[in-house]
Amino acid sequence: MPTGQSNADSQLKWTFYEYVDVWDKNFVEGDMKELFKDLLSVEGIKGIVLFSSQGEMLFKTFLSAIPEDPETRDWVLFLDSISKVRESDLIFEDGRMYIRKTELGFLVILMSSSAPVALVRLNCDVLLPSLKPAKTSKGLGRFFKR
Repeated sequence: MPTGQSNADSQLKWTFYEYVDVWDKNFVEGDMKELFKDLLSVEGIKGIVLFSSQGEMLFKTFLSAIPEDPETRDWVLFLDSISKVRESDLIFEDGRMYIRKTELGFLVILMSSSAPVALVRLNCDVLLPSLKPAKTSKGLGRFFKR
């Protein structure tokens, strides 16, 4: 553990692979694209980025070129500032960004100004139950599943 970093801080910083260990085995790269297939098929969607609560990028996919790679930005401060917000719709001159809180962190959807936001929200409502960490069972109960 680095000097000056508490044990609690080190436990909060998970990598993508540690999340995969916690998630259900369905959450590998190809299955994530399958999971987001309906959302990506909505007209006007440019891309999707899934962040952990700590600001680490867990998944990204883009349907069109974007001016800047999201990995070059530090998302921690921004995501920390909206940590209490359930959903947010940010409108810009050349597009919009819809942000939805999940149990894993934040789902950020990049879209054009003309994208149907109601349909995006509906797709997110359907998608969110699939973005929960898998519950780990302890004791003998894990051996006696039905």
